[in-house]
Amino acid sequence: MLRFIIKRLLISIPIIFFLSFITLFLINLVPGNYFDQLRLNPQIGEDVIQQYEAKFHINDNIVIQYFYWLKGVFKLDFGYSFTYHMPVTKLIYSRLFNTFLLSFCAFLLSWLIAIPLGVVAAFMKDSLFDKILRGVAYVFLSLPGFFLALVLMFICAHVTNLPLGGMRSIYFDELSYWGKLIDIAKHMIVPLVVLCTFSISYLFRLMRSNMLDVLNRDFVRILRTWGLPSSLIIFKHVLRNAINPLVTMLGFQLPALFSGAALLEIITGWPGLGAMMLHAVRSQDIFLVMGNMVMVSFLLIVGNIMSDILLAITDPRIRY
Repeated sequence: MLRFIIKRLLISIPIIFFLSFITLFLINLVPGNYFDQLRLNPQIGEDVIQQYEAKFHINDNIVIQYFYWLKGVFKLDFGYSFTYHMPVTKLIYSRLFNTFLLSFCAFLLSWLIAIPLGVVAAFMKDSLFDKILRGVAYVFLSLPGFFLALVLMFICAHVTNLPLGGMRSIYFDELSYWGKLIDIAKHMIVPLVVLCTFSISYLFRLMRSNMLDVLNRDFVRILRTWGLPSSLIIFKHVLRNAINPLVTMLGFQLPALFSGAALLEIITGWPGLGAMMLHAVRSQDIFLVMGNMVMVSFLLIVGNIMSDILLAITDPRIRY
């Protein structure tokens, strides 16, 4: 297992470099650059713009640009954000916790809700409870996330006193420790519900399908003929076999939630990476876009390695 993990990490390094180079290549395909917009400002002289272009090698060949960026990466310097006027590493770090908090809470809540519901629905196949859950899951899978967010914000504005945007209230600094946690939790309700609905629906349907598949296998019938309790069969034998495909999905779940949170943060005003990255792409802030790409690629690779390790732990048949 240790050799497998080291091998996967070594393979992931050129993958990250390749993705970052492709990102730089695609950005350079767009006509112009960030400094072309500055030329429209009469208060900024041409000599200043040329000085910055030379400093960051904007007009150089794409290979030269990538070489100088890569040289800084080895020093943990991912470049400079022209839009926000600060280092990319510091900028992403300042917003990363907010996005991670939202995505991790959605990830944890989705699994805690979807897995038990999938198990119960499979055990109560074709009952009224199972049909209602399947119908609700189908509806939420069909609804676009941004539309659901707008509907929830409309309901909150007319029915409840929940905040409609942001992460903190204006009087946040005056609150106690528990008051601050409650305030952040209130602001998190709308984006968290939107992120969880699709994830719960997808995981629920997958878990239910896997449970039904395992329940019809021969070893389950043998366990029942031995007179073992149904709860022991379900939770010790069936669940352990049915959850394997979901463990495989674990590697893609967190990066997918990061991507889903990006659009949602723009709609709800959550101060994460979403709005910042949209602004970076629109303004052609090259190094900020590349820094975000490296971060998402790293999360995807780490998530897949974690899922492989957990799969080997949950399934003794798998050994590397």
